Amino acid sequence: MKILLHALFCLSLLSTAGPARADTEVAGIKLADHYQLGGESLTLNGAGVRSKFFFKIYVGALYTGKPGSDAAALIAATGPESMQMIMLYKEVEAKKITHGWREGFRANTSDMEFSQLEQRLQQFNDLFPDLHAGDRVHMDYTPDSGTTLRINGKELGTIAGRDFFSALLKVWIGDHPADDNLRDGLLHH
Repeated sequence: MKILLHALFCLSLLSTAGPARADTEVAGIKLADHYQLGGESLTLNGAGVRSKFFFKIYVGALYTGKPGSDAAALIAATGPESMQMIMLYKEVEAKKITHGWREGFRANTSDMEFSQLEQRLQQFNDLFPDLHAGDRVHMDYTPDSGTTLRINGKELGTIAGRDFFSALLKVWIGDHPADDNLRDGLLHH
């Protein structure tokens, strides 16, 4: 019996050793600390809540290959990355979501950049349905295909170009983010 207890004690030490940590929880939503994309394991860079007029709209989570707190470096990265939203608010109409993307792109890109992205932004916006509490939106960037939109696991379309994903990230972590507190959470590594 003593040998068995010693063995269990040693086994428990092995299972708790190492840098692994428990999943992260934000506003009651559990977020995995790692996300598989394009054959690579991405790490949760940070997460936070998008609020508007005291309402919690969604939890945002950013997964990167090389975590950090430098927004410019994350925007300029060339490897796979994923920006995810888990909806908290009961319903957000597609037109409000797409208006937010358009405003975020306009606020964080030059006129020339915006004109180069505008057609692809419209394609992206056309993919969005109304969103409801519990919906999971994944915007996954891989260098070989571009930004793939998945909602609740269903692939809705892909938009080409790293420049598009970089502009999309600026909506959250650019110079003029939609929500400063969410930006801080996403960059909190």
